[in-house]
Amino acid sequence: MPLSLCTNGSTFTVKKVGGNPAVRQHLSELGFSVGCPVTVVTALNGNIIVKVKESRIAIDRMLANRIFV
Repeated sequence: MPLSLCTNGSTFTVKKVGGNPAVRQHLSELGFSVGCPVTVVTALNGNIIVKVKESRIAIDRMLANRIFV
């Protein structure tokens, strides 16, 4: 299931990171790697705030659709 469909306050494990190589590299640099736990803090107006590796990161729905949990 893509990260964009997850509910607020839920913790998931990243199963797959999709997209072209540049998108995968960018998400990897942000901390989204396979096996990494991710918590959805809030989703508002198409933007999603997630907690990954002790940091809060805001990503848009397009990037959240590339992260499968």
